[in-house]
Amino acid sequence: MQIGYARVSTDEQNLDLQRDALEKAGCEEIYTDTVSGTKARRPGLEDAFSHLRTGDTLVVWRLDRLGRSLRHLIDTVTDLQERGIGFKSLTESIDTTTSGGKLVFHIFGALAEFEREIIRERTQAGLLAARSRGRNGGRRKALTEQQVQQLVQLAADKTNSVKDICKTFGISRMTFYRYVKVEQIE
Repeated sequence: MQIGYARVSTDEQNLDLQRDALEKAGCEEIYTDTVSGTKARRPGLEDAFSHLRTGDTLVVWRLDRLGRSLRHLIDTVTDLQERGIGFKSLTESIDTTTSGGKLVFHIFGALAEFEREIIRERTQAGLLAARSRGRNGGRRKALTEQQVQQLVQLAADKTNSVKDICKTFGISRMTFYRYVKVEQIE
């Protein structure tokens, strides 16, 4: 059985074009959403997935109607394949029930993986270059070593309140307790 899925982003947009194409392709059931593609929760897509059985095929008008990103699209189609469910995109002529369609989809997956690796390599090279110039990533410490020593001394003196110490150093209670262990205070 072929189950269709159509999605538009806003109420002003119309599902008719997608519905017509899905019906022409032979979809017996069509599930729809009116929600941005960036949203993780799409009730119509969830309903379509719950009705898909082994041997069925999920049909969409275009790839971008299904996936929020290439990675999400690949993960979704891989999940469908593991469940024994085919996938068709009418506009791009991708049909994972055929060997040619599987090849095209695996090429997309390889390109997405290549892109992720390139980004990771660039990031690592940038971090390495920054470290070689003496710059380390991460958030700066709220207090210097000298200030931490003063903070511990003030905290040891029971006449000073945590509120006053925090106000003096311009830090929050959470930061105070991060620097001064509870055992040191008592």
